[in-house]
Amino acid sequence: MENIRERIVSCAGRVWFCAKELLKWLALAMITGVPCGIIGAAFDLAVEHVTELRTEHTAILFLLPVIGLVIVAFYKAAKLEGVSTDDMIDCVKDGKPIRFWLLPVMFISTVLTHLGGGSAGREGAALQMGGTIGWWAGGVLHLNEHERRMAVQCGMAAFFSALFSTPLAATFFAMTIVNVGVVFYAAYIPCFTAAIIAYGVAQLIGVTPTRFAVEAPAFEPAMVVRVVLLALACAVVVHLFCFVLHSAAHGLPKLLPNPWVRAFLGGCVVVVFTLLHGSMRYNGAGVNIIAAAVEQGQALPWDWIVKILLTALTLSSGFKGGEVVPSFFVGATFGCVAAPLLGIPAGFGAALGLAGVFCGASNCVVASLVLAIELFGAQGLWYFAIVCGITYALSGYAGLYHSQLFLTDKLEPEYRIIRGHNHH
Repeated sequence: MENIRERIVSCAGRVWFCAKELLKWLALAMITGVPCGIIGAAFDLAVEHVTELRTEHTAILFLLPVIGLVIVAFYKAAKLEGVSTDDMIDCVKDGKPIRFWLLPVMFISTVLTHLGGGSAGREGAALQMGGTIGWWAGGVLHLNEHERRMAVQCGMAAFFSALFSTPLAATFFAMTIVNVGVVFYAAYIPCFTAAIIAYGVAQLIGVTPTRFAVEAPAFEPAMVVRVVLLALACAVVVHLFCFVLHSAAHGLPKLLPNPWVRAFLGGCVVVVFTLLHGSMRYNGAGVNIIAAAVEQGQALPWDWIVKILLTALTLSSGFKGGEVVPSFFVGATFGCVAAPLLGIPAGFGAALGLAGVFCGASNCVVASLVLAIELFGAQGLWYFAIVCGITYALSGYAGLYHSQLFLTDKLEPEYRIIRGHNHH
């Protein structure tokens, strides 16, 4: 009888402990999700507004070199030079502190980059701003160091979700971006709850969900072979994309060590290129080009190459934004052009390319697969799974983020610790 009583007391204690932990994580999700939803929505609407403003008043483009100087001044004043998404990964890995000033500085700098026509995305900025909110939310709840690292993941998931309206993909992205090959599922409930809350708040404020209408062909052996060939080509594009981005990030500061000169001249080159090209097709995030590739099967053969070069120039010059949406652009336009050569419908090829290049560049297989379902629907799920698997396996240990840790071998069933590298 005494033994039964002890077991009941022990079980009740365990249930009470779990309930307290769950309440703590739900509180963290709320404190993280609401501000991420509000600020994320404001950020999304601001980027949309300045993009429309630049499109209507093309002379704004000439402000880009000056905007570069303003961004350098912001980062110097806040003592944040050199801070990137890799710092968020380092925070989750090692508990590296995040300064609060990163949030407003990154917000303003990214909006200014899009106003001036820099070729950059939004998600890299979102991860940094969300990570900052998560870090400080963890401080409000007096969490310990390990719990605070999880709070950073919550913030990253919430901000990603607020912008793209893909809460499940945002959750798995935040959970798998740091340690590739190992997932700490303790982060699932707080990350997903924060992502759902941020998504709901952003929808209430007026963020339009990103969704694409695409039709997938029937699953058959001949089409599987074609999709495998497209995936192999996407893996090559991933290597090129990461190589150019990292080469520019290392090479341009060596060529032009003065950040003021680098930002001004980089802005000038983007302006001159845009004038010579005669359109702003490659300026900004290029969501309209992605939509045209996926929904209408329309892209120019050189779109993906030009986007890689212009994004590398923009980001290495000191302008702010992210590499995720450019990876979408590169993947979608490449897939749109390459797919018909293999007998795959252009629009569906664009969707496959988007998922494949993002997967290879981020090394987040499950997040990429879930993202494809949330953006395009589950109709082509098996094809997306094939593309994501192949691009992940063949992209090597290079990726967008060199702070990533690979805790398992990509091709062999064994544990090993490999730090992400970037062709240097």
